[in-house]
Amino acid sequence: MFVQVARYGSFAEAARRLRMPTATVSRRIQQLEARLGTRLMQRSTRKLALTSAGESFHERCGPAVEELIEAGQLHVAENAEPRGMVRVAAPAGFFDFFQMEWVEKFLAKHPLVRLDFVLSDLLVDLIAERIDVAFRGGPLQDSSQVIRRIFASYGELIASPSYLAAHGMPADLEELRAHECVVQSNAGGCVTWHLQDIDGMQKEVRVRGRFSSNAQEVLRKAACAGLGIAALPSVLTASDIAAGRLVRVLPQYTRAGHGLSVVYPSRQQRPLAVTAFADMAVEKLSHQDWVPASSA
Repeated sequence: MFVQVARYGSFAEAARRLRMPTATVSRRIQQLEARLGTRLMQRSTRKLALTSAGESFHERCGPAVEELIEAGQLHVAENAEPRGMVRVAAPAGFFDFFQMEWVEKFLAKHPLVRLDFVLSDLLVDLIAERIDVAFRGGPLQDSSQVIRRIFASYGELIASPSYLAAHGMPADLEELRAHECVVQSNAGGCVTWHLQDIDGMQKEVRVRGRFSSNAQEVLRKAACAGLGIAALPSVLTASDIAAGRLVRVLPQYTRAGHGLSVVYPSRQQRPLAVTAFADMAVEKLSHQDWVPASSA
């Protein structure tokens, strides 16, 4: 406040630019003078002038304060458009369904933005890893985070053409029990798939397999390699089915999934670059058809 008053030679003008009452500025200057034990300004109804002590004090603190003001103004100006680094956490198989073309167009539109992707099926600590935005599947319960649901996913049973050529296509769920399956890691070696038929009836089938993993991307690759039948989110298998690497098994059944959400580490103001990328991702992913054709 002292530097602003000294700059404009007026309490009223300094108060106007600081967007506060003139009386507040005057009172704070008086408090500053009392703390320093010296008079900094000579005041009259028509004129304001710095004392010799005020001039000396202004010479010492004025340049530093002016630099702070300039830095703040520059920061505001820079934030008028998206810029800077955005660190994105996502599942290991994120780019199996998130098109790199979307990233290319986003970076072309925002030339001052940089993207750093941290891909892992493990849940990373958003604060410790300096993550700006994360894409996560499954139930999310951390109340300190800001969660925005993108879509609810659906799973389907799939297998490679080579596996089905060697072992045959199961005709019903009962036959599925006799097939080799690639499953989520389980100490017992046996898992239960919860499925839903076209009439909405809930079904259960207990399956087993010699290959298991805690990573869905690994299960997808195992299914493509012919290691067995898998139950995976359609968002992960859509491109493989379109390319013929995988075939739907018992397409009248679907498996409910937990969907995908955008997660922010806090509710505080987010940089424009973070908001711009998250909005783009939500828009692109929300317009995709993740429901298996048979259940649409």
